[in-house]
Amino acid sequence: MLSVHHVGVQTDDFENCLNWYLDFFEAKQMWELDRFSRLTLRRLPGIRRLTEVSVGDVRFHLFDRATHTGRTALPDDFQFQHVCLAVGDADELPRIRLRWVRLYQSGRYRFALPDPPTEIITDADGVQSLYLFDVNGLELEFTHLPGDTADA
Repeated sequence: MLSVHHVGVQTDDFENCLNWYLDFFEAKQMWELDRFSRLTLRRLPGIRRLTEVSVGDVRFHLFDRATHTGRTALPDDFQFQHVCLAVGDADELPRIRLRWVRLYQSGRYRFALPDPPTEIITDADGVQSLYLFDVNGLELEFTHLPGDTADA
């Protein structure tokens, strides 16, 4: 059986990214590293900091690299297209959307892409979804499956 342990997020502005993830997800910072194994240094040249933030059972590993270009991937480049996070109650979707808008409008964060969150859509099966970008321009989907009573 597989499960996701964490999602790795590379950033060119560590403090901006960390604070946004803490605020947006109402997450907790669990630990931080600034010393790395040879394998990590070989895989991620220039890595300087790595921290884990956690919300519920979801963990994000945020890290920066001295050699980061500061650019987002082009739409036709290979990349993970998005990460989908399930919410336990459909009423959470408008709250998530509003939280993103408020943080964007606060001016406290630098966003790689100015695109606002999508509207909440409902497909033919009743699945509701919301798409938005984090401060690095990485797409996140939030979804609610009808009949899903999982805690978010």
